[in-house]
Amino acid sequence: MKNYFVTGTDTGCGKTVVSSCLVKALDADYWKPIQTGTIDGSIDKLIVQRLTGLEEDRFHPSSYSFRQPLSPLEAASREKRKIIIEKIKIPQSDRPIIIEGAGGILVPITRKKFMVDLIARLHLSVVLVCKTSLGTINHTLLSVEAIRNRHINLVGIVFSGKINKWVARAIAEMTKVNIIGKVPIIKPLSRHGVESFIKNDNFANFLKPDNI
Repeated sequence: MKNYFVTGTDTGCGKTVVSSCLVKALDADYWKPIQTGTIDGSIDKLIVQRLTGLEEDRFHPSSYSFRQPLSPLEAASREKRKIIIEKIKIPQSDRPIIIEGAGGILVPITRKKFMVDLIARLHLSVVLVCKTSLGTINHTLLSVEAIRNRHINLVGIVFSGKINKWVARAIAEMTKVNIIGKVPIIKPLSRHGVESFIKNDNFANFLKPDNI
């Protein structure tokens, strides 16, 4: 069973919305290994559950959960806890699992390990989510370089939000990475909105397991 790790160029780039679309279109389970920011109710599992309408048993509990909306390293430190990366195991499931990271590819988990190291340890293929706003070319090139340096399989890039065609084209040409989708601002951001979007032929085609 193929599992996919959804990471992004930074925080707030659209990982959770893209993860919701992937979960729904692939009839997959969802797992966020490390969740931060629970103090204000910002729990990504609940957002994905609302946007997909799937039952609770399709959502696997986080290995680590922290109150403050900070990097995993800092959030753990504030609670005087320590993340042991070796204890993070992929849940068992008969379905594919969409695994969402916290923050960007090089967000620190410990003082010596980053999100990309967790991906490599779990032997996962990556879907990289990025915006096409000013500065994204730099962020994307750095993320792609970090992924490739760990010899991780980069399935492709998904552009999120309002699309700047020049930036999107530059990223495609410079990275030579397959552009597997474009997720615009979905209105309304609801279960119906997500379901309507994934029925789009282009998005549905790239999401077929045989294609990714």
